[in-house]
Amino acid sequence: MKILVTGSSGLIGSEAVAHFDGLGHEVVGVDNNMRRVFFGDAGDTLWNLARLKGATKRFTHAALDIRERAGIEQLFSAHRFDLIVHCAAQPSHDKARDIPLVDFEVNALGTINLLEATRQRCPEAVFVYFSTNKVYGDAPNEIPMKELETRWDYARAEDFDGVDETCRIDRTMHSLFGASKVAADVLVQEYGRYFGMPTCCLRGGCLTGPNHSGVELHGFLSYLVRCNVEGRPYKIFGYKGKQVRDNIHSEDVASLMHEFVLNPRKGEVYNLGGGKNNSCSILESFQMVEHITGLPTV
Repeated sequence: MKILVTGSSGLIGSEAVAHFDGLGHEVVGVDNNMRRVFFGDAGDTLWNLARLKGATKRFTHAALDIRERAGIEQLFSAHRFDLIVHCAAQPSHDKARDIPLVDFEVNALGTINLLEATRQRCPEAVFVYFSTNKVYGDAPNEIPMKELETRWDYARAEDFDGVDETCRIDRTMHSLFGASKVAADVLVQEYGRYFGMPTCCLRGGCLTGPNHSGVELHGFLSYLVRCNVEGRPYKIFGYKGKQVRDNIHSEDVASLMHEFVLNPRKGEVYNLGGGKNNSCSILESFQMVEHITGLPTV
């Protein structure tokens, strides 16, 4: 296959590049290092791009901005893709508040640029969009909770498996980031159902792996480990540090994408997570990291 991966220098995008390149496919990556623009030097992904160039055999890189329709159209004119893995995004709640127009342009406009180019040039191609569980906004917080020593947990046993895809996405507050991702998510579904294209939205939670440029505003486990190793303070934002993250490794995400390609559907939606056994609160993550490094969390 010939595959397009956007956000190819990020955590999930780079994992997708490595996964499909390793299977012998030709991969074109699009990434203009906007993470550095959003988050400063700590968010720079050029190191990951250099790693990919050295580790892959059939990967080429294009420093395109997905907001620029002409550039995207030119890319799709030059290549006929069999699979589009769309991971490029502005990923932070708090950052979106400061740059709402840029946030919406990257997350929503960029997505429809890619969808329309796919429809015009290769409508049979599988389109995998990396959405977010933030499309549900505050709705999951309506589920009854109980406070334990180190975490909040579901109060009812029937909720232990977490939130499923039937949870509503409207009549709730999302953050501006969540709203822009909702717009993109619904567009991906609509292109699947309206135009009959094989598309899916992967609504991820806490994603982790070794190739993350984690920063305070995005990249929970990566940033926490960095703070611990470097002896920097880690700031907890509310909930007594008992808020729980459901962690899934980037390799597992790439494998899931591959499974969808083998059996695609039209306008599908999937929640992604590591399940209760792979969850931890911030307080619990402090203990885990300290056990591994032998260093105290500041």
